Amino acid sequence: MSSEPTTGTTPAPRRGDPLPHDLLDYAERLSGEQLAELQLDRLRATLRHAYDNVELYRKKFDAAGVTPDDCRSLADLSRFPFTTKADLRDTYPFGTFAVPMSQVRRVHASSGTTGRATVVGYTDDDLSMWADVVARSIRAAGGRSGHKVHISYGYGLFTGGLGAHYGAERAGCTVIPASGGMTARQVQIIQDFRPEIIMVTPSYMLTLLDEFERQGVDPRTTSLQVGIFGAEPWTEEMRREIEERMDIHAVDIYGLSEVIGPGVAQECVETKDGLHVWEDHFYPEVVDPLTDAVLAEGEEGEIVFTSLTKEALPVIRYRTRDLSRLLPGTARPAFRRMQKVTGRCDDMIILRGVNVFPTQIEEIVLRTPGVAPHFQIRLTERGRMDHMTVRVEARPDAGPEQREDAARTIGQGVKDGVGVTVDVEIVEPETLERSLGKIRRVSDLRGT
Repeated sequence: MSSEPTTGTTPAPRRGDPLPHDLLDYAERLSGEQLAELQLDRLRATLRHAYDNVELYRKKFDAAGVTPDDCRSLADLSRFPFTTKADLRDTYPFGTFAVPMSQVRRVHASSGTTGRATVVGYTDDDLSMWADVVARSIRAAGGRSGHKVHISYGYGLFTGGLGAHYGAERAGCTVIPASGGMTARQVQIIQDFRPEIIMVTPSYMLTLLDEFERQGVDPRTTSLQVGIFGAEPWTEEMRREIEERMDIHAVDIYGLSEVIGPGVAQECVETKDGLHVWEDHFYPEVVDPLTDAVLAEGEEGEIVFTSLTKEALPVIRYRTRDLSRLLPGTARPAFRRMQKVTGRCDDMIILRGVNVFPTQIEEIVLRTPGVAPHFQIRLTERGRMDHMTVRVEARPDAGPEQREDAARTIGQGVKDGVGVTVDVEIVEPETLERSLGKIRRVSDLRGT
């Protein structure tokens, strides 16, 4: 897969090819026992750093009846309290910083669309570590020194653009800082500058693909070899859609600003079987989102992270609200894998007693002929009952009969696969709002 690279660069590996040993960094070569020893040393230091320097953690630990000295094994972490987004908002803006502001070199923040923004800070060492883990992620995705990286994540307070930027430079790549927006211009830049790698949200990649085709350009003829996609959940069906239309490797990157930004975990191009968590810096757990109990390996629940090396903003058992499971490592045996995120606890829709996630709808839409991978869920009320309508764009060449078949197929697929009855509207191409960043799939009109 992927077109030939430009002269003088190394192509991305084929599926199944291991990363050359000399491209694996020190931590990627650790044994399980060595990694566990490193994790415990770093965990104990992080707990002490947080307790001594952040009032929030001192109060939380004291209320739970634990001290940093009570952590004698990795299993002891379960005795410590969780950290939530609300904790960070309640201490806005800098109340969870564990170092003086004179040591903080950069701040980022969430959008704050659902409340007060969460603010995160970075010391010099934090920024260096962040660049290291993103560079490691790019190598795991197939990127190599000398490749050009087209970055379409947004720059600014959002961590995506600058996180990818400095990681790509650390990996020895040439950065094309395109940011978001100006879709037609981005398509032209990709044709002119001939990057091997693109880093972008998967939903905006689909928008770029539509623009290539609108301009009469076959996306499979570009120089791109690898797409590193993150910042929102996406499905295997979307991966196939992108890989087939673009002729590239599509791999997943995971991160969130409270933990570091992009680069917490990365899918390896040679296996594409889930995201290896960079556990030398971020310790993962999976908990039951209702009972808070730690779940065994392989059980699905909410991913929780504890930072092991962060200075400015250490996080202890941070609740991500992302749903996944932990599995043994494959391409990087020392590190466990996260299954691709299936949804978020707070994205779950309860429709007439049934739990529905947007990714379930996406899977059905993407395997339905005659429609584009652009849809929106609308929630309304009919009498005393909640009602869902799925609005999906038709492909330009889909006639009335194919559109009717698509509506029936999607409706039946949702009923059979999810267990609810919904209305399906097939709308004209390019009539639903396109996303420049994280996709907003649900429009909740209940109570309006």
